[in-house]
Amino acid sequence: MVILIFGASHTGKTNFAQKLLEKYKFPYLSLDHLKMGLIRSGNTELTPEDDEKLTEYLWPIAREIVKTAIENNQNLIVEGCYIPFDWKKDFSPEYLSAIREYCLVMTEDYVHRNFRDIQHYSNIIEWRAEGFIDIDALAKENINNLELCKKFGTNAIIIDEKYSVDADIWQ
Repeated sequence: MVILIFGASHTGKTNFAQKLLEKYKFPYLSLDHLKMGLIRSGNTELTPEDDEKLTEYLWPIAREIVKTAIENNQNLIVEGCYIPFDWKKDFSPEYLSAIREYCLVMTEDYVHRNFRDIQHYSNIIEWRAEGFIDIDALAKENINNLELCKKFGTNAIIIDEKYSVDADIWQ
């Protein structure tokens, strides 16, 4: 089984992946780690700010890692904001049957009510160099992501009342 976790920055993708790793012992691949490894090693001229270009660059690599895990009957979690919403087009039905996807989406109300907590927990699993989070841009990106989930039939975990991404995704 391969689990894809994606969504806007600061929605808790890495935290969710960590919970799944702890509960199910599935390894996970952070696309942020892959990105920084490729940037720091000089294998790309892209920078951490090149989000759209990074998706185009990283997704083909991640896609083939997913296929390899499935072919080898291995469990894997892949998390990051560099998974495109139309990812399903890259897989045949045999691969798709072994993949589960979850997009973490915070409601606009949640973002505005809990912005201090979002800022406070932004480094809970990974240290982030940036210090400023634009509340309006974060809310807008989550609204857009929910629309994309609907358009592409993606499983969305809506974060509204409280932040609770449960590791019991199979129940």
